Amino acid sequence: MAHELLVNVRFSETDALGHINNTSYFIYLEDARIKFFETIGFEMDAKEWRYILASTKCDFIDQGYFNQLLRVTTKVSNIGNKSFQLEHEIIDSKNNHLIARGTAVIVYFDFEKQKSEPIPELLRVELERYM
Repeated sequence: MAHELLVNVRFSETDALGHINNTSYFIYLEDARIKFFETIGFEMDAKEWRYILASTKCDFIDQGYFNQLLRVTTKVSNIGNKSFQLEHEIIDSKNNHLIARGTAVIVYFDFEKQKSEPIPELLRVELERYM
């Protein structure tokens, strides 16, 4: 199962050539991660923040443009003891064409103690549903 988020490319997210600027893809991936967490029941409250983005990557497969409707999918590809990995695809929703592919490694973290902690069982169960 994959979580899906629709994104309409705004003019401000493009570069001088009319393509989606490379930094905009990371914003789409972040938005998809936040919506994914909310969908599985874990609100993104800054006062209760428990996650560190340890690594993120985006491979640009094809060009995207202003006013294009994109579908960003999110799946879980790996669950460790204290971290997990998400896989994203950014797809042109009109023709199902792959535009970009991304990954994110997220660490479950206690900011008060300043150390990583094991992923709680409730979160693990929800993550497993998206593997």
